[in-house]
Amino acid sequence: MMSTDAQNPFIAETTARFGWDEQLAAAFAYAADSVPSDKSRPHCTDVALRVLEMGNDRDAVIAALLSAPDLRDALDTTAIEQQFGKTIAQLTQGVNRLNSLKDGSPARIDSPEQAEKLRRLLMAIISDVRVMLIKLCYRVERLRLLKHGDYELRRRIAQETLDIYAPLANRLGMGLLKWELEDLAFRALEPLVYKRIARLLEEKRSEREAFIDQFTTQLKDLLQAQEIDASVQGRVKHIVSIWRKMQRKNLEFHELFDVRAVRILVESVADCYAVLGVVHTTWQHIPKEFDDYIANPKENGYRSLHTAVVAADGKIVEVQIRSYEMHENSELGVASHWRYKEGAKLDKRMESSIAQMRDLLQGTAEEVSDAMSEISTESSSDRVYVFTPTGQIVDIPQGGTPLDFAYSIHSEVGHRCRGAKVNGRIVNLTTVLQTGDEVEILTTRESRPSRDWMNKNLGFIKSAGTRSKVRNWFNHQDFEQNVLDGKSIYDRTLNKYSIHNADLKQLLAHFKRKDSDHFFADIGRGLITAPQILGYLQAATDQDPFKKIKKERPAPAVKDQVSIHGVGNLMTQFGRCCKPVPGDEIIGFITINSGITIHKRGCSNILALPEAKRPRLIEVEWGQQSSSVYPVEVSMTAYQRTGLMQDISTILANLKINLLHINANTNQAEQMVYTRMTMEIHSVDELVTIIDKLSQLPNVQDVRRIA
Repeated sequence: MMSTDAQNPFIAETTARFGWDEQLAAAFAYAADSVPSDKSRPHCTDVALRVLEMGNDRDAVIAALLSAPDLRDALDTTAIEQQFGKTIAQLTQGVNRLNSLKDGSPARIDSPEQAEKLRRLLMAIISDVRVMLIKLCYRVERLRLLKHGDYELRRRIAQETLDIYAPLANRLGMGLLKWELEDLAFRALEPLVYKRIARLLEEKRSEREAFIDQFTTQLKDLLQAQEIDASVQGRVKHIVSIWRKMQRKNLEFHELFDVRAVRILVESVADCYAVLGVVHTTWQHIPKEFDDYIANPKENGYRSLHTAVVAADGKIVEVQIRSYEMHENSELGVASHWRYKEGAKLDKRMESSIAQMRDLLQGTAEEVSDAMSEISTESSSDRVYVFTPTGQIVDIPQGGTPLDFAYSIHSEVGHRCRGAKVNGRIVNLTTVLQTGDEVEILTTRESRPSRDWMNKNLGFIKSAGTRSKVRNWFNHQDFEQNVLDGKSIYDRTLNKYSIHNADLKQLLAHFKRKDSDHFFADIGRGLITAPQILGYLQAATDQDPFKKIKKERPAPAVKDQVSIHGVGNLMTQFGRCCKPVPGDEIIGFITINSGITIHKRGCSNILALPEAKRPRLIEVEWGQQSSSVYPVEVSMTAYQRTGLMQDISTILANLKINLLHINANTNQAEQMVYTRMTMEIHSVDELVTIIDKLSQLPNVQDVRRIA
């Protein structure tokens, strides 16, 4: 337990800000109990105090106390929620998730692209910006304690900070945290260089800040005398920034002119040049250090006046002059300072999310408290960031699967994929990956993609690029094999949907293929798909693709699902012999006492209609109502296994299909199950999806439409 003296700073600040209540006392007690016996003060208290000083609310302060690494196993989310409430539990869980994701992870940051992906991953998995703030404060404290770790640990943590966390602090507008993170990390990585630059500054930081304060005060008085309304902000360049500029421009320390810098914000461009005149008149400027980025903006749109002057005692001061609009564009717009420094590409969604977070963090404590818990970054990204087993980060589209992941690594990995593990567990290739998942692809020696992967209804692939890679693989296979595969797919499609009289010549003409071999080869390659063939057969008005067996059953009534050419308000009904559904070509038959019966054009009863009755046929078409449902029968043949009926029910439930009737007969000698189902669907397209999904179930041999 820590001493009373060590408790006082946190208790005093927290009491002055919020008052001291039971929840704060309980969180503080947990923090105190987490202190190892050889230490007198928990660093989570320092973190909470820093969070408090940055203007955050009471929930964030308590969450900072409860996010101590030593409490991760002692307090679970349920216990925290019961004692402290849902918000604090979510904040604590968020910090712990960030810690679990990165601390001790095998991730290798071996390129700027990998660093950027990891930054985006961290932003994507948090649902409250306060989580990132607490994490950054903990990182500052961890850097302060690095001297107690071994050399390799110091290097890993420090480099990770420079690559990941300091840029995140910069983007979120947390300038003080960024400065501390960079300087502490640099001191751990390059202690001798750090000390050398510190000595070259020849003065303490407090003395340099005092000089800047004096310079800005004098400048404000001069501008006020000229009746120029301006905001003057001074800053002292920190050691990491000095070192980077020396390296980037190959300069010695005495050649730097922006160790001390001032930024002046005014209302207009005219005021910018007026301020420049005052500065150059008052102090001697260095000509080669003058840049007019207003008249000649940088490629990224950055606009400002830069100059350097010699102030008191021969000290050089860099002066930046810009309008408020230029400043906003530089900090938050397309010429964002952080993106210019890091060389990152524009991502409008992430820009918007980060800008919103920065606005919150720069608001009052009350504004932060009200708004921070409402902001979510997950919805701002259309990418998912997942780990390889070696720690590399791969980004795939939202809804991406292990196959999208495999092809993102390399086309050959995708071609040889036969399975996947997500977070150590074997999963289906249709599993949707989530940000932070670790994915391992199981491969075979030979490249052999499945044609089912290109079927959008089956959900194997989300990315169009991945689907194109699979299609290209089939395009490069042997022509003869593609012909055989395509013929098999064509025959299976016609049989599955009971299409008996498709005109191959018209199909060749429609798809612009010179002969049947090239037609079947392109089906085998995936250039022509089964849904495309079905779509043409259903749309061709001069064909009768669906030829059914007559079934005598009572016909259901039809309301407004079809429109009848030339007349209205007639009683209509569907013929039970063919059960037409939207997408089928239909025709009406005028009965004696039952109004008009709707049949498919290829219905066996219509085709066999005597010549004397053909004048009673009437043109009809489907109406515009999309909410109507139609009964259809489907048969399925499968090897007997446990759970088959449950799997069928799950697929139909997920597709929101109403199952009217199901009948299953088992042949014990053959170990086969023959199932007939009657279900309600909206269209033929929906039927195609149902048949495709059922066909993918284990042990299923055949699924087809019947009537």
